[in-house]
Amino acid sequence: MKIIECVPNFSEGRNKAVIDKIADAISQTPGVKLLNVDPGYDTNRTVMTFVGEPDAVLEGAFQGIKTAAELIDMKNHKGEHARLGATDVCPFIPISNTLIKDCIRLSQKLGKRVAEELKIPVYLYEASASRSERINLSDIRSGEYEGLSEKIKQPEWLPDFGEPVFNAKSGATVIGARKFLIAYNINLNTSDRKLAHEIALNIREAGRAKRDGSGAIIRDENGVAVKEPGLLKNCKAVGWYIDEYKKAQVSMNLTDFDVTSVHTAFDTVVQQAEKLGLRVTGSELVGLMPLRAILECGAHYYKKQGKSAGQPEAKLIEMAIQSLGLNDISKFNPEEKIIEYLIQSPDYDILNSMPVKDFLDELSIDSPAPGGGSVAALTGALAASLGSMVSNLSVGNKKCAEHKDVLDSYAVDLQRIKKQLAEAIDKDTQAFNMIMAAMRLPKETEQQKELRNKAVQEATIKAINVPLSVAETSLDCLKILQKLPESGLSAAMSDIAVAVHCAMTAIHGAIYNIIINLPGLEDKARIQEYLEKAKSIRNNAEKIKTKTCTNIDAFLENNLNNS
Repeated sequence: MKIIECVPNFSEGRNKAVIDKIADAISQTPGVKLLNVDPGYDTNRTVMTFVGEPDAVLEGAFQGIKTAAELIDMKNHKGEHARLGATDVCPFIPISNTLIKDCIRLSQKLGKRVAEELKIPVYLYEASASRSERINLSDIRSGEYEGLSEKIKQPEWLPDFGEPVFNAKSGATVIGARKFLIAYNINLNTSDRKLAHEIALNIREAGRAKRDGSGAIIRDENGVAVKEPGLLKNCKAVGWYIDEYKKAQVSMNLTDFDVTSVHTAFDTVVQQAEKLGLRVTGSELVGLMPLRAILECGAHYYKKQGKSAGQPEAKLIEMAIQSLGLNDISKFNPEEKIIEYLIQSPDYDILNSMPVKDFLDELSIDSPAPGGGSVAALTGALAASLGSMVSNLSVGNKKCAEHKDVLDSYAVDLQRIKKQLAEAIDKDTQAFNMIMAAMRLPKETEQQKELRNKAVQEATIKAINVPLSVAETSLDCLKILQKLPESGLSAAMSDIAVAVHCAMTAIHGAIYNIIINLPGLEDKARIQEYLEKAKSIRNNAEKIKTKTCTNIDAFLENNLNNS
């Protein structure tokens, strides 16, 4: 699932009716989940946070901007916060299975639409900026709404989208793409704010002013203090004391966790605290974080213990919570703090989360779903799980020490494959239910027939694509299993063999489910394309299975003869 976050800032923080209507326009957009509405009276500004898949988020952003343009008149706006328009700024942020370039494309698409349909001039900023002087939001916003009527005419400040014509009611909107910002505080066993701030000065990218031998600040020829950079890039930090907790904290904004991760920030503060005779007691996440950010923390601490990072998702999260001390101040609930978990649909993993006995019972009754497609996905997930087990056991064994890194990578990849295939257990059943729902649509009129046929075709394609993905992913699993006998524990050869046969069963089962659905497609060329893909997957899988099992059989026979 591709997830993007959008955090528009609207120039209204006092009129609840206006704020509610903008929030409704966003939340009522199909596929969007509104996570937070944060109004500020003095700033006269409201920040809204919502997430969803790219197209849904794009539509939600447009509806929010459109509603703000209808309800907010900038001619009457006053507030403490700098602003340029009714929708002041609208950033897109990649969260899951998306890249910053995806958000850049969204910002450009939204900017063009806002300019054309709403006649609001648009500037692009941050990663979307068309030129270097537009990267920084404060540069674009300089002069604010009051200076926009003249600024927009200047050649260097022509809008990226729209005519250089001042829109007196709505002003202008700044749209862009940026990385996710993680607000993160680390707790110290002291109430001394100065000690916490000393650590903040040491770690933050901006660092501190350089001083000479006498302690005087060193300045350049323009009288500006020369800075000594801190230890962590993309980190803003201060030290403060929180009376509620009776603790001092190092409070940070990590503006790019790909550059400075949460665990890097934590470990660095631990080191700095020890130099001052302090101890870190835990930490606090302010707001939300992407799943990937906390999984990387868990993987880091497993590896520090000499274990494989190829652990189940829940284990990685628990390791991160314990290692970072995220329960120090209040209970850390992953369901409330991880973005992807917040937006999962109620039917995301109904089957996948069932106890084995309940799933078998559900499978055995007189209902066509779950059926063979879900079982194929489950069998593939079992293959990946067995392979990951072998990899994890081997990582911790001295006999496999020279292969530790490659075994760790196998375990990580197999956990990813396991998750994808486990999710397909429900997806296959959902695809079948989509076909049934499409078939039940009315077909009395020509228009109804056309709509019904379109729905049936779309549902059929999904019912084919799900098992196709299962077959492709199970083949990826098989390719890793083929390599395991070379580096894994010899005592686990039978487990590898079982995993290989499970992967093959998943591939054959998925292909049967592709073929059974093909007659429902009207596009003959597409049918042929699916058949060729299925044939290629099956042939590649058979070659790998034959070679791998032949080698395992030879090993087991030799082992038996030498016993």
